[in-house]
Amino acid sequence: MKNNNVNVVFMGTPEFAVPSLNKLIENFNVRAVFTQPDKPKGRGKKMTMSAVKEVAVDKNIPVYQPVKLKKDIEAIEKLKCINPDFIVVVAYGQILTKEILDIPKYGCINLHASLLPKYRGAAPINWAVINGEVETGNTTMMMDVGLDTGDMLLQSKVEIENNMTAGELHDLLMINGANLLCKTLNDVVEGNITRKKQGESPTKYASMLDKKMARIDWNLKSLSIKNFIRGLNPWPVAYTEYDSQNMKIYEAELLDKDSKHSPGYIISVCNDGIEVACGKGSLLLKVIQFPGGKAMKVSDYIRGHEIKSGIMFGK
Repeated sequence: MKNNNVNVVFMGTPEFAVPSLNKLIENFNVRAVFTQPDKPKGRGKKMTMSAVKEVAVDKNIPVYQPVKLKKDIEAIEKLKCINPDFIVVVAYGQILTKEILDIPKYGCINLHASLLPKYRGAAPINWAVINGEVETGNTTMMMDVGLDTGDMLLQSKVEIENNMTAGELHDLLMINGANLLCKTLNDVVEGNITRKKQGESPTKYASMLDKKMARIDWNLKSLSIKNFIRGLNPWPVAYTEYDSQNMKIYEAELLDKDSKHSPGYIISVCNDGIEVACGKGSLLLKVIQFPGGKAMKVSDYIRGHEIKSGIMFGK
């Protein structure tokens, strides 16, 4: 049942935040939405609204898009006038100052896609996959002036299957997180929640991804490279060099055999895929993409193009 007595301001931007916003709209009184400014997108550089803004506009919820919220006096005054019970933050992309954190009655609650204190930072989903974790989850926490360091409220775990990509895990966590968020708000209002301090993070900071870090190091073990490929799918996508072009790799399979060849050596090419030697073990590359083309299975690509065996990737 919807609780119209609980007023919420929602702050979020990408697709990951959409299920959370929809769930909050169903269960509480969402008074306003803050999201990042519209950005040019595509070849035509058409100004495009965020996924969160699209929902807010459709639901006739007031939208605010400050370039820098912490310096926008008018936006901060608007928040104070709304006087929300909660500010809920899901992948907003801006830092909140203490002045903003102190506005809502119950505080600012953030949904973070990891089991904190593990994987604090901007890309927790990707790094959990890259590092070969078998489980991860969502954490709701009270926000403070640190980065993902506030007191934890609730957590929910999910399994990371062997071949799951970061994109698939993203979709699973965004639904899981929306449900966890609503339960958190209800429990806070009812006084049925205990805050838990975070300890030191047992993993490195989950730093932001970029295209430069997506180049495959064939000297690594085959399992590490497979996890790297999964963790960078669908973006920025792992790649290697073949015939002076960057070949993106979306999917790879572990082969249960060692190779005597140097890392990066193309052992064979067939409809099953491209067998390549790694620092330890070998991989079968299954789905690839060359510049100007679309991602496709190796079996489809080699019908009209040649990939030579007996040479090295990156040469």
